[in-house]
Amino acid sequence: MHKSVLLDEVIQILNLKNGLTCVDCTLGLGGHSEKILKKIVPDGHLYGFEWDKKNAERAENKLKKYAKNCTIIGKNFIHLEEEIKEADRILFDLGISSPHLDSDERGFSFKKEAILDMRMSDDTSLTAYQVVNTYPQEKLAEIIFKYGEEKDSRRIAKNISKYRKNKKIENTTELVEIIKKSKRQGRWGGKNPATQTFQAIRIEVNNELENIEKALQGAMKILKKDGIIAVITFHSLEDRIVKNIFREASKNCKCPKELPKCICNGPEYKLLSRKPIIPTEKEITENPRSRSAKLRAIQKLI
Repeated sequence: MHKSVLLDEVIQILNLKNGLTCVDCTLGLGGHSEKILKKIVPDGHLYGFEWDKKNAERAENKLKKYAKNCTIIGKNFIHLEEEIKEADRILFDLGISSPHLDSDERGFSFKKEAILDMRMSDDTSLTAYQVVNTYPQEKLAEIIFKYGEEKDSRRIAKNISKYRKNKKIENTTELVEIIKKSKRQGRWGGKNPATQTFQAIRIEVNNELENIEKALQGAMKILKKDGIIAVITFHSLEDRIVKNIFREASKNCKCPKELPKCICNGPEYKLLSRKPIIPTEKEITENPRSRSAKLRAIQKLI
């Protein structure tokens, strides 16, 4: 069963009240949105972005009690700036939902045999099968290293390339076995050896990192004064993007160094927590998928 991560912490840091316009950029099954709506009705409104049609249908059913106060937008959150003119609160939960991980149709998980798809939406064309079976060896190695931070990326890419010369890699089980044979034993680190490679392929298929950066920049443009953006990340690449964007936005002075004094009237944003907020031990025990989550938030001052 899917459980929304850092739910109480998100609600607290968003500082919600009746009448606010909120955006859940990663609606999923509607867990965060349901709690947000409870705080902003009867006069507030929530817009939820969800490009997976099945998730959108489930969320709509979950939130039907709030139908008048909720609009579901069946698009990727990169369309945020096009669809929403201004907002008081914006949330991004960048994790993969449980239905995606558990689905035999998607191939996100290395724990069960499934086709190599990894698309978060049927609207996109590139699949994991195409990445694994058609990308040149050097490009494959680059992706696995860059997006998976995998030290054995060249060995993995070499063995994938060697395997596919005789037979296409059809499913997750085949891919996991190739990765296992490619990894040096001392580098498994207590986790499944396929973890980082699967992450890298998923990021490539869904263009995740570029989408996050574009959407965050759009969110900051539509955010009202005193508005808040909160972001939950699940791996270091996502978190680095969010941390750097927030840090740059909250600098005390953005004037060119050659100016003799500050003329920019100070920072436009402030960080709501110097360090990321992480799950409690209790939450990690109840929901192990939350263990790598980090929550960062920023508020617009002017």
